[in-house]
Amino acid sequence: MKATLLALTLCIPCVLPLAAQERVDQATDAKMRSEELEHSQIMHTLHMLTDRYGPRVTGTPNHELAAKWAAAEMTRWGMKNAHLEPWEFGHPGWLNESASGHIDAPVRENIKFEVLAWTPSTPGKVEASAIQITPVQGPLPPADPAAGGRGGGRGGQPPARLGPLKTEFDQWIAATQGKVRGKIVFIGKAAVIPVNFDPPAKRRDDQQIKEQFDPAGNGGGGRGGRGGGGTPPPADPLRYTANEANAKVDAMLLAGGAAVRVNDAARADGIIVAQQHRGYDPSTAVPTVILRNDDFGRVERLMADGEDVKLDFEITNHVYPEGKTSYNTIGEIPGTDKASEVVMLGGHLDSWHGGTGATDNAIGCSIMMEAARLIQASGVKPRRTIRVALWSGEEEGLLGSLAYVKAHFGTAEDPKPEWSKLDAYFNVDSGTGRIRGATIFGPAEAAALLRPVFAQFMDWGMAGAMTTTSRAVGGTDSTSFNNAGLPGVGLQQDPIEYNSVTHHTNLDTYERIVPDDVQKAAAIIAAGVLHVANRDEMVPRFPKDKMPAPVKVPEF
Repeated sequence: MKATLLALTLCIPCVLPLAAQERVDQATDAKMRSEELEHSQIMHTLHMLTDRYGPRVTGTPNHELAAKWAAAEMTRWGMKNAHLEPWEFGHPGWLNESASGHIDAPVRENIKFEVLAWTPSTPGKVEASAIQITPVQGPLPPADPAAGGRGGGRGGQPPARLGPLKTEFDQWIAATQGKVRGKIVFIGKAAVIPVNFDPPAKRRDDQQIKEQFDPAGNGGGGRGGRGGGGTPPPADPLRYTANEANAKVDAMLLAGGAAVRVNDAARADGIIVAQQHRGYDPSTAVPTVILRNDDFGRVERLMADGEDVKLDFEITNHVYPEGKTSYNTIGEIPGTDKASEVVMLGGHLDSWHGGTGATDNAIGCSIMMEAARLIQASGVKPRRTIRVALWSGEEEGLLGSLAYVKAHFGTAEDPKPEWSKLDAYFNVDSGTGRIRGATIFGPAEAAALLRPVFAQFMDWGMAGAMTTTSRAVGGTDSTSFNNAGLPGVGLQQDPIEYNSVTHHTNLDTYERIVPDDVQKAAAIIAAGVLHVANRDEMVPRFPKDKMPAPVKVPEF
């Protein structure tokens, strides 16, 4: 409580001068705040998107049904032009329907795992002996003198190894292929996960947040935001990349007649991250699972005793050829005198299949739908059109939002007519934590116009806004807009359990949601979006001569 009051006291002097310049509709914002606290519908929306339609993997009926439900719900709330806008995913949809597995000998025990997306089913129930193989690895990179002799790791993590030498890896493949026929193949050694005596904080310190979003400290600009990763090292023609080496292992297992591939989840507390097989083609792999680290380690230790460890798996996956066309979900509140100009808000509706996609990212979609509902319920008619967009294909590489931006807006260098009409895009995609600040692509004036409206929510932990100059793509859908030179607004949140527990894991479920956080987030965003929609001028942008250089969209 004291820290919060101190942060509020220190923030007020830097907000008041801006508030005098920027007109804020405090009465409407207070009305929307009350509507959310007293008549919220956000948890019902989250329940439907997760419990009824989750998981929502791109290209599957689950996703399409969730998209149709969201469009119908927005229509029921009085929004207009709710529809599904197709884009070409280019791959069939994939979904796991059932999966079971056991240790059969020397003991009988259930094992916990998730199936890797876009890998094949087993031919019924398969039972076989386990074998463990450890692919050749490359060395750690040389020490970087500029980093005090350390390698190139990020966030205190050890640097990634270089790829293996092609000659050594090919020799290992040739020597190993004859050993895998009919086996359940464990890849690599079990990760050793130490007990965590210092768990990550779930809330960020108010003073730290204040300093991060202080316009004096921020200087009105910076890279900021998500997706500004560094330049990868140049390719070494003598070494395989990690993806190339993994593809070689898959090809070897397929040619060698392996029954099942088993990867270590390599996470504590039973957490399993299950994403996709590269290439989205089940014919290029054997049935593949990600096994709980505890079970992987147990089997490894039993094999080390000389035991003939037998396991069984029965996996049924379904491929949906019609999933090659996917959909973004759109709904609008029409504008009045500036209806041709558009303020967008959104999140990605697709998810991975281990959980029900609650914090990643049914929460973002529900917050944005609820923010639009609050604006509708306020009775205020926005001057600009407000457009909600729920993306698909985000988990595969921001594909849905990139396709939408390409089709509608183009880029600063090659704009379509709508490029000049997009005012700003607001995005949520970091879990259940309260919103603490915003990062907008643009000059200092772009962040300055948001601070007064957000200052009304300092009692809810909202600290303000800062800018970014990065046009790099990655992390979340607001960067698709930044990449085009458009004002993308990324909302930054308390971590809660996001990166430690729920992000892409089997624990990403409705139970991990903090209702108070998501309800308040909807009211904050509703105020920010309505403020931008009703201003006389659009959000300031970089002029042509100061626009940051374009960044090539990576091939995901």
